[in-house]
Amino acid sequence: MVKKIIDLEPEVPYHIYTVSETEAQLKASTIEGLTSEEATARLHLHGTNELKGNGGVKWYKVLWRQIANPLVVVLLIANILAFATKQFAEGGVILFIIIMNATIGFYQDFSAEQTMEALRNMSSPTAQVIRDEARIVIPNSQVVPGDVMIFEDGDVIGADCRLFEVFNLETDEALLTGESLPVQKNLDLIKSAEQSLGDRLNMVFASTTVVKGRAKGIVTGTGMNTQIGKIATTLMNVDTNELTPLQKRLNKMAYCIFVAAVALVIVVFAVHKFRYSNEIAIYAISVAISMIPQGLVAIVTLTMAFGVSRMAKAKAIVRRLSSLESLGAVTNICSDKTGTLTQSKMVAVRMWFPGEGFYRISGTGFVPEGEIFRQGETINGEFHTEEEKVTLAFGSDQLLRTIQASALCNMAELRRTNHPETHGEWTAIGDPTEIALQVLAYKAGLPKPELVENGFQLIAEFPFDSSVKRMSVVYKTPSSSKTDTSEHLIFTKGATERILDRCSHYREGNTDIPLKNEKDDSIQADFASIIMERVDALAEQGLRVLSLSYRKFHPTPGVDLVHGLDRDEIESNLIFLGLVGIYDPPRAESLPAVMKCYEAGIRVHMLTGDHPSTAAAIAKEVAIIPADTDVKNSSMVMSADMFDAMSDDQIDALNELPRVVARCSPNTKVKMIAALHRRNLFAAMTGDGVNDSPSLKAANVGIAMGQSGSDVAKQAADIVLTDDNFATIVEAIAEGRRMFFNIQKFVQHLMSGNIATILVLVVALAVKDNQQDSVFPLSAAAILFMNLCYSSPPAIGLGLEPASETNMKEPPRTSKQGLFSFEVLMDMFVYGIVMAILSFVPFILVLFVFEDGQLGYKCNAGYSEVCDGVFRARATCYSTLTFLILSHAINCRDIRQSGWQWSRLKTAHQNKTLWLSIIIGAMILFPVIYVPGLNKNVFKHLGISYEWGLVFASLFIYTAFVETYKFVKRRTMA
Repeated sequence: MVKKIIDLEPEVPYHIYTVSETEAQLKASTIEGLTSEEATARLHLHGTNELKGNGGVKWYKVLWRQIANPLVVVLLIANILAFATKQFAEGGVILFIIIMNATIGFYQDFSAEQTMEALRNMSSPTAQVIRDEARIVIPNSQVVPGDVMIFEDGDVIGADCRLFEVFNLETDEALLTGESLPVQKNLDLIKSAEQSLGDRLNMVFASTTVVKGRAKGIVTGTGMNTQIGKIATTLMNVDTNELTPLQKRLNKMAYCIFVAAVALVIVVFAVHKFRYSNEIAIYAISVAISMIPQGLVAIVTLTMAFGVSRMAKAKAIVRRLSSLESLGAVTNICSDKTGTLTQSKMVAVRMWFPGEGFYRISGTGFVPEGEIFRQGETINGEFHTEEEKVTLAFGSDQLLRTIQASALCNMAELRRTNHPETHGEWTAIGDPTEIALQVLAYKAGLPKPELVENGFQLIAEFPFDSSVKRMSVVYKTPSSSKTDTSEHLIFTKGATERILDRCSHYREGNTDIPLKNEKDDSIQADFASIIMERVDALAEQGLRVLSLSYRKFHPTPGVDLVHGLDRDEIESNLIFLGLVGIYDPPRAESLPAVMKCYEAGIRVHMLTGDHPSTAAAIAKEVAIIPADTDVKNSSMVMSADMFDAMSDDQIDALNELPRVVARCSPNTKVKMIAALHRRNLFAAMTGDGVNDSPSLKAANVGIAMGQSGSDVAKQAADIVLTDDNFATIVEAIAEGRRMFFNIQKFVQHLMSGNIATILVLVVALAVKDNQQDSVFPLSAAAILFMNLCYSSPPAIGLGLEPASETNMKEPPRTSKQGLFSFEVLMDMFVYGIVMAILSFVPFILVLFVFEDGQLGYKCNAGYSEVCDGVFRARATCYSTLTFLILSHAINCRDIRQSGWQWSRLKTAHQNKTLWLSIIIGAMILFPVIYVPGLNKNVFKHLGISYEWGLVFASLFIYTAFVETYKFVKRRTMA
């Protein structure tokens, strides 16, 4: 199933325009803003700053989709014919099946698509703009291109803007780019028009949030012309109503059945030379109805509904029934990284100190449980000394100062909740990077609350500033027990190059070593190169690297320590402590889940907004790419710039599509899905942000994260994982496969039973009485009763069969391996023909051998003494066919393995529905045969005695044939 993908119009690359060029392009002024008259004119020209919807899903359209189904149409025709010939019981049952199917399908599918509404809710209701040279607040819907918009801390940005004034601005763009950390904005001109959204640092985008700082920008796009509007456009234009392979095959089968049913009606009347009588008409309609698997639609729907229930228990909510079937055919999973494969919880995992080398920190998440191990320096990328556990009590002063800097130069809070439902769970408030450092301090046994409690007092703070990329704090230490005096310490953290610029010494153990040359006061080149080598080494592991420093501070007497300190003076002559590597760790379940995918023949791709080094490092950890992959020279890892620049032909010429694509935009992900579709691969897309929504819609199966996912992603997806666990996808795929094979099993059971019934009914047309009327082997009531009571219930049981042991150890089925494969079709006809022979032969034996060919008179209309033999022969045929159909359900449990093996029989408790349906079906047979009135008047047969020998002989022969047939298949078929 290939979904429709819409190409978006090219956008104006304002990120490569200077501010003056942007003003000229938009005819705007950064000083005066727009006039009220010009704003009104532009509002009429461009429309309101709102996302346009497509009206949502109408209930009657959803209901129509349930009814406008070829199989349902065939059932409706059969229902009309049943009522027309006064077969009210049969008509009522068929009508019940139609209503039940429509109700279940409608209930599952009618979850109103609130995609546009969810997007609208993400917009800021008001905006600050400059108009008529004055700063005013207007409804966000009234913002137009060319407006000068003002943003402050906490604002939801209402439109796409080109920045022209920035002060320490950071925005949360996770919903657009997947980037887990806030993005620091600046005014630097970008040269490449194809730069990914995450790297357009001189732009801000609608529906993102200001995390820190303030700024001004010129509005470049509103409404559907914003980046989030382009996502909305894609969502509106992706065709989500295309039929799944199963639906297409069932529809095709319905057409074939309808044609065959009409042909059978013609055959019945032709045999009787087109003479009309009520009995012939009823028989003809009954033969046609027997061709139709009345329970198929209901059983398919019930099987899917049961699969939905199973998946809900496994923490996956199926929003569309058809998607569960599609999961079984998935060949490729395109997964977001942040929050899907990873925990979305930054954690400090490595440190490096001059003279001491690397340290490893264990533990993940916010739980402050872990230990610190000294590993030493590497030689050719490998450690040559055994790592040793260190603590603050036995570590150097360098480690102590680093932990103090991590804890105190930090505004994050770590706490244990007391809520009854989450009692004891660790949570954090603050910047993700600072949370990671605070957790490190807790693991080392020196958390900020303890330091403050012991007497560390905050004197001054210089918050992180994107222009200097540093943060500093001044603390007063507790009084010394020896001297009864305290001192002041400065702790600074930030980007390595910005920390090195402000350092005059570096710490090695307990010694401070000069960092700068005496002659020119520059940083020693050797030391700087060593530091940057270590930074690169950590970055290649996917870590974000921070540097920490400190120094003692001797304030000038009389200086106001709160307001009188100069930042430039405070952040000078620092002592370099070391490096800390932070990253977003993979979920514990991700690696096993990816390995299970490979075992099942499914390939996993990572499409993320993070940098290539970070993405590749995580991909190696979860086995998406081999651990020894040379990231810089491997085609398995690409940036979005490279991938987007390639034409479709170039992408199709690749031996293998990249397994990791970094710095992705929404269109990059959709382009990957399209590339997979061109290779006839069946793609699933997982994600949680708004940026994932177009690809969730375009994929064959869209899977959203329920906890961290946006409303937009959930509405766009087919399946929502309530536990955000990538491993749940594997369970969902296993369930999809189980369901498909179970549908194959019960379709084979229903259709082979129908084939057997039809062959008996058609061949018996040759058996004629003295009036040249055919002697019907089964009455109309018996035909319908057999379909509804002996075929459908066991078929429902087959739909509930547990998965086989090899379910997730085989490759996905291809598009050619459909519901009706050659083997399945062959089995249906072979089993159907054998059952027909074994049912028709007892009918002939009773009629012509044991009853001497007494065919009676008008035995199709009712009972008379001359019809005694015919009625006993019918009962024998009916009983034989019933037992064969019931035993055939056991045979259909496995397409090749014996259903009577002890290993299979001892699992009967796992599918009580199947065995109960068989037992109850066998018990119902006896009242039908022996209850007076019911047998003669309704089913038109009599009680039997010696004929049971023929019944059980046929059953034995059929079982022996099936076992022999399967044995031959196992030996001869691959």
